[in-house]
Amino acid sequence: MSKRVLVVDDSMLMRKMIGDVLIDDGWEVVGEARNGQEGVDKYEQLRPDAVTLDIVMPDTDGLYALDRILQFDPDAKLVVISALNQTKLISDAVRKGAHDFIVKPFMPEQLKETMASCLEETATV
Repeated sequence: MSKRVLVVDDSMLMRKMIGDVLIDDGWEVVGEARNGQEGVDKYEQLRPDAVTLDIVMPDTDGLYALDRILQFDPDAKLVVISALNQTKLISDAVRKGAHDFIVKPFMPEQLKETMASCLEETATV
């Protein structure tokens, strides 16, 4: 089964790090976005199986993207990856419908396990 992911983060280094970990775990990175609006546009265009989503980004943030993606596709699987000092924003994202969250910096195994559980939840429904 192909696992397709969209990586949304304003840091090119973080997008590469997330992508490398997920590629190593059998995912295909179908797109990357640098801000929330770009993430929404690419989600609608690419329809990935899951999205990793930073919260604090320039122009449009991750909470905006989360809301818009879930309006477009209520079954979207979104995993927030954000810094520890943004716990309120992370809890807001989970309350709004994010599948789970990971605090930066993260361990590769944590990312792999969280993304796998995201898809397993889909398969059991």
